[in-house]
Amino acid sequence: MKHVVLIIGTGGIAAACARSYAASGHAVVLAGRSLTKAESIVRDLNAAGGDAYAFRCDVTDPESTTLLADTVQRELGRIDVLVNAFGVGMIQPFPDIDPEAVRRVMEVNVNGTIFATQAVLRHMLAQKSGNIVMIPGILGKHVMRHSSIYSASKFAVTGFAKALVEEHRRNGIRVSLLYLGGVATPFWDNPDVQMKVQSDKMLTAEEIADAVRFACDRPGTSVLNEIVLQPESHQLI
Repeated sequence: MKHVVLIIGTGGIAAACARSYAASGHAVVLAGRSLTKAESIVRDLNAAGGDAYAFRCDVTDPESTTLLADTVQRELGRIDVLVNAFGVGMIQPFPDIDPEAVRRVMEVNVNGTIFATQAVLRHMLAQKSGNIVMIPGILGKHVMRHSSIYSASKFAVTGFAKALVEEHRRNGIRVSLLYLGGVATPFWDNPDVQMKVQSDKMLTAEEIADAVRFACDRPGTSVLNEIVLQPESHQLI
């Protein structure tokens, strides 16, 4: 069955999820703050025979997320899967953090997740079905040194998702949380992420796309609520 998959974000994980879903014949909507970047990814998907669309969306603006969800619903008829694959990183000593940077992390990671999910959930409730994927990462489950602000934002996403499950467990809405270890994406190029990494020992974006598909492609009424996926060298339970 062909599904309509809305992926919010244009980074490595979002692009990998878009490629995976498009290659399987699903309709893919890729939305991000940079329309140019979304359009570039979508051009490649369509050149390979996909059915993909690009939109601009500012997740910190509820009017923007509502417009996105309403437009996708109107043009494509439904939204079967929402993948929240966006976020702002910050790994640095707490005393040195700029308060404006704190606001930005919270606005995108927390408020953005809430606004995007709320806009799409309204349509999923009307159709009485839908898969929502949140990606708090492992720092939304465990903390590490210098992760105070980032972990605070990701723990908020975890709490938000768990509360959604309690509120909508009998409404046909399936919520999955992905707790991921380090993934080899441009996330680590952010100057606010002050951490040395070995990308060759990290997970690939394609592995994450496989995990998203595995969570959403459950048969019948089964739900995969949580996945912990980490590089072999960074296992944490």
